[in-house]
Amino acid sequence: MSIDARLAELGITLPQAATPVAAYVSSVEAGGMLHISGQISLAPDGLMTGRLGEDRDLDYGVAAARICGLNLIAQMKAALGSLDRVERVVKLGAFISSAPSFTDQPKVANGASELMVDVFGDAGKHARSAVGVPVLPLGAVVEIDAIVLVRPA
Repeated sequence: MSIDARLAELGITLPQAATPVAAYVSSVEAGGMLHISGQISLAPDGLMTGRLGEDRDLDYGVAAARICGLNLIAQMKAALGSLDRVERVVKLGAFISSAPSFTDQPKVANGASELMVDVFGDAGKHARSAVGVPVLPLGAVVEIDAIVLVRPA
């Protein structure tokens, strides 16, 4: 089954890949790897903002991480032309805006991690970092970057 068919089966419509807001590119393909710049929690109805453990709760963070995951997949498609070129999601790096007392960053990152497995199956299983930070660009609550192994075009 193609990845596009899998997305349709899951009822997932990808957002438009976001363009960079500063002096960088959305992704770089080098040595068979696609390095994707951090994708913030920009949902169809606006940017998901706040700090977990302060003005936002765990469920909000998990939903925001899933949005970041969808934005990462949109960047994969934009860069590769076809999601069927994704051989393996190698690593996700999750940054979670959170209060010092909030310690559930790994649970938040699961919002994106579980999405990768739902979409790519075993090829979506990856290494990961999940860290708390005091603030993210534009006040986003979550930002996630990725490294993906790709098949030749």
